[in-house]
Amino acid sequence: MEKYSPKTLDKLVEEQIKKWQSNRKKKYKKPIRPVITISRIPGCNAWNIAKKISEELEIDFFDKEIVDDISQNADVNRRVVETVDEQDNSIVLDWLSTLTMERHLWPDEYLNHLTRIIGTIGAHGHAVILGRGASYILPKKVCLRVLIVAPLELRINNVRNTYDVSEKVARKNVIGVESERIAFIRRYFHASMLDPMNYDFVFNMEMCEPDTVVEMVKTAYNTRKWYKYNTD
Repeated sequence: MEKYSPKTLDKLVEEQIKKWQSNRKKKYKKPIRPVITISRIPGCNAWNIAKKISEELEIDFFDKEIVDDISQNADVNRRVVETVDEQDNSIVLDWLSTLTMERHLWPDEYLNHLTRIIGTIGAHGHAVILGRGASYILPKKVCLRVLIVAPLELRINNVRNTYDVSEKVARKNVIGVESERIAFIRRYFHASMLDPMNYDFVFNMEMCEPDTVVEMVKTAYNTRKWYKYNTD
């Protein structure tokens, strides 16, 4: 997983805001701009897979730290939301209204910010979002929902090799983070993170090479018939 310094995060967010502000001047076609959402349990190499997918498709990449930074900074949060036009803002509000009714979400300030930011990213489209419940926030008809998993021992070995830590430390980290992610989805979205019915694709990294996953997701993204909104 990538670790950003505060300055790096600030720069990434500022560059994204400028890009979206510039894109507002362009006229989009009616088909929705699709998004890939990637959920994962720790130790599966999902960050590198998600990043490579975004690079090869030439679309934006948002991971947990970027989304959290935007959600928790009131000024940045406001500026990001303001990058959508009235039409897209209406679509986002429809998404969030449906989500609230379907899942009976907690009246939590962080969740309100998070869902609005994910909705904004979804409205701009052409993005990969790693984690933070994006698969449960955006409607399935506008996103390709991916779950990446692997057996526990394989994930522990991956963490040991990546971060050069002991087996004990790696095991504690993997089990702890996995529990946190499962609890996050259960608490905020009343769903089971590991239920395959919540996804379009589930990849077991014991049986798949990362490059194979990248190619399969790219193919699905490029060949799927995406939903169209009536914007007349």
